Amino acid sequence: MSKYILAIDQGTTSSRAIIFDKSGSVISMGQLEHEQIFPKAGWVEHDPQEIWTHTREVIGKALSTANLTRHDIAAVGITNQRETAVVWDRNTGKPIYNAIVWQDTRTQPIVDRIAKDGGVDRFKSIVGLPLATYFSGTKIAWILENVEGAREKADAGELMFGTTDTWVLWNLTGGVNGGVHATDVTNASRTLFMDLETLKWREDILDVFGVPLSMLPEIRSSSEVYGEAEPNSLLREVPIAGILGDQQAATFGQAAFDAGEAKNTYGTGNFLIFNTDTEIVHSKNGLLTTLGYKLGDEPAHYALEGSIAVTGSLVQWLRDNLGIIKDAPEIETLAKTVDDNGGAYFVPAFSGLFAPYWRADARGALVGLTRFVNKGHIARAALEATAFQTREVIDAVNADSGVPLTELKVDGGMIANNLLMQFQADILGVPVVRPVVAETTALGAAYAAGLAVGFWDGLDDLRKNWQEDSRWEPKMGEEERERLLRSWKKAVTKTFDWVDEDVE
Repeated sequence: MSKYILAIDQGTTSSRAIIFDKSGSVISMGQLEHEQIFPKAGWVEHDPQEIWTHTREVIGKALSTANLTRHDIAAVGITNQRETAVVWDRNTGKPIYNAIVWQDTRTQPIVDRIAKDGGVDRFKSIVGLPLATYFSGTKIAWILENVEGAREKADAGELMFGTTDTWVLWNLTGGVNGGVHATDVTNASRTLFMDLETLKWREDILDVFGVPLSMLPEIRSSSEVYGEAEPNSLLREVPIAGILGDQQAATFGQAAFDAGEAKNTYGTGNFLIFNTDTEIVHSKNGLLTTLGYKLGDEPAHYALEGSIAVTGSLVQWLRDNLGIIKDAPEIETLAKTVDDNGGAYFVPAFSGLFAPYWRADARGALVGLTRFVNKGHIARAALEATAFQTREVIDAVNADSGVPLTELKVDGGMIANNLLMQFQADILGVPVVRPVVAETTALGAAYAAGLAVGFWDGLDDLRKNWQEDSRWEPKMGEEERERLLRSWKKAVTKTFDWVDEDVE
């Protein structure tokens, strides 16, 4: 019997293949970063062909590192950057434009146009999302309106759309030679087009956006066999059996399967998912209503989500754009050279503000500066921004759910930063808990695939795999916590109303 599950993690900055055993432990990994393309201010793109090439390469690296073949792999799971949109030609398999990344803000005029009739919450009661540049529906509309010949090809049924899970699945299962054009409910719930109750595409909403139904993938559950890897691949005939958007996958990997359980992922951005079980809860406090997971024919599980656009990418910005640090881990060392933020607050509204504000007109601000402030204070303010933004999202979750979180499970690259994790516990006033297996996003996709083929027997099997690694208890006094939060909220207001109507 095959002993392992392979997960493809197609993320914002890299594509990875990770092989897991039955205990959920990492056996081997392959990883390649892809180019971040910035054609204009606010525009963020990826090359879908590069993503697919790298996906194949990292699969090979993971297998060769562990000295394994396809016969050792029971199934493949896919997880992905959720709102990034790829549109390609059905006949040639070639993208007609670069992938437009979830951080991209170019579609604000489309949002404004559609919001004129009913406001930004026009479809929120149906799809759980406000109209915003974040979601992939606006990106498809932009491609159809701006790429030469795209509208005609779409109307003729010659174009296909997918988030990057769909792009990888289609290519992995054969591409133009019978590739499976499908996505799962979690990714479909991030388009602005899926009805939360029926789990089907809404043609009336598609008509408003000018997107033909023929472009869209079939919506499937998060855990079932979608197809097999095509004959010429390293994984030929291995079933592709799990798909979860990255944040839902991390929640699944954290074994947060039940109502009231939550996790927060610290990556390019931060994403808090709060499980509401089979109940659709509509937020009154700036959160998104989204799909948590759906296993085969079982009922769908829903969640509230707090999405923060810029956290880890702020550290990248300090490294790549300003040169304050040479590599990401150095931010902690630099921040430790000072005792506090020196009165400086950094609000990284580079793509506007996501939850709980949803202000597309906001832009980044570094405030409270005096001659006393040095690069150590700026490094500390950058880390604290992640924790402050998380606190505001958790306040919104507590208000919507009526059940305050008693501890926060965390994952993602930034949880290696002990200074940040301690400050996060301090500013929340509740413990922060890190699991032994930090690769929870890929692990969640592996779990979904493994469940579909009987590699694991059920959710109890997965719960047994979760183990605590580290715990940070709050040490800050309530008075100091409230003072810092008051200053942070004041800093946030300084980012509002920055983008005028005559600015792209």
